[in-house]
Amino acid sequence: MSFLSTTLSRVKPSPTVAVSTLAQELKSEGRDVIGLGAGEPDFDTPQNIKDAAVAAIAAGKTKYTAPDGMIELKQAICDKFARENGLTYTPKQISVGTGGKQILYNALMATLNPGDEVVIPAPYWVSYPDMVLLAGGTPVAVETSLENAFKLSPDQLEAAITPKTKWFIFNSPSNPTGAGYTRDELKALTDVLMRHPHVWVMTDDMYEHLTYDGFEFCTPAQIEPALYDRTLTCNGVSKAYAMTGWRIGYAGGPEHLIAAMRKIQSQSTSNPCTISQWAALEALTGPQDFLAPNNAAFKRRRDLVVAALNAIDGITCPTPEGAFYVYPSIAGLIGKTTPKGTLIENDEAFATALLEETGVAVVFGAAFGLSPNFRVSYATSDDNLTEACARIAAFCAALT
Repeated sequence: MSFLSTTLSRVKPSPTVAVSTLAQELKSEGRDVIGLGAGEPDFDTPQNIKDAAVAAIAAGKTKYTAPDGMIELKQAICDKFARENGLTYTPKQISVGTGGKQILYNALMATLNPGDEVVIPAPYWVSYPDMVLLAGGTPVAVETSLENAFKLSPDQLEAAITPKTKWFIFNSPSNPTGAGYTRDELKALTDVLMRHPHVWVMTDDMYEHLTYDGFEFCTPAQIEPALYDRTLTCNGVSKAYAMTGWRIGYAGGPEHLIAAMRKIQSQSTSNPCTISQWAALEALTGPQDFLAPNNAAFKRRRDLVVAALNAIDGITCPTPEGAFYVYPSIAGLIGKTTPKGTLIENDEAFATALLEETGVAVVFGAAFGLSPNFRVSYATSDDNLTEACARIAAFCAALT
């Protein structure tokens, strides 16, 4: 009999973490590696946010807070939702967790029973299906297509919903594709959800502020107020505020759901790091002037990578509306062989050979539920991206 829980057999380690870890190991061995796998900005946390954390330490604000966040931060989150999303919440409707991942996980643990289904558009962030499995539910992946800009259609959503569906997970702009849904596209999806009152909506709005070309971000409960009572609107400070390591995520939703999530958090991690909470308070209430120049840099990098990858025979790379990823197709390269004799039979073989033979680390598409593709994070310097794209181009040109 195995010592380990059978639950563990239903999930796999995060492929994105594995790629970043391998790239770091190869670098430590002296290899010339360019890592394009990490899903975090290369910008430093803004100085005012760091100063707020230091001030909190100096003032002795180092004690426990309420299990799901201190009242000052919850109120700032309420103000943020009202100011930026037109959503009205009270502090009792807010949960603060150790990163966005814990918020999603708590909600799934608090609501899923065996047999419950969760509809997840693919490609998806790698953790969604595994969190559903850990919580005892059944992930239902619905494949989108490059031809439809990796966006779920209303007909696809309608077809995926069954009497067992409990949640629909919605992520815009998307990790891994960067695809963002317009108001009209989102309204078409919420119209479907209105016909199925047993389905709840879990949004992942982490890339809300990372959008380009005038794209207007919107979130489901904002588009369809009638969904308010069955929507958990999730966000955090990780991406836009370059605070990935600070580990603060948050959500607004119905009070009874938030209370259930609080119960789980109180018996697992309890409160998020107090110092990080004070830093997040400053992030949400302090100056926002760094967002525009950061976005300008991301847009420049996006355009660089999209142009370079589309110039490679066998690769097709759409232009995303947001986030800091591209998700190119390598359909034209499947079946070819590298100079070292490796057969490119799928996107995992492509990514493995690319790393071994050129030192460029990307994440293969199967990890996100849609192949044959790979994900590039362009949250690194222009020089790194230029060199990485040149290596990818040379690698692809040498395939036979």
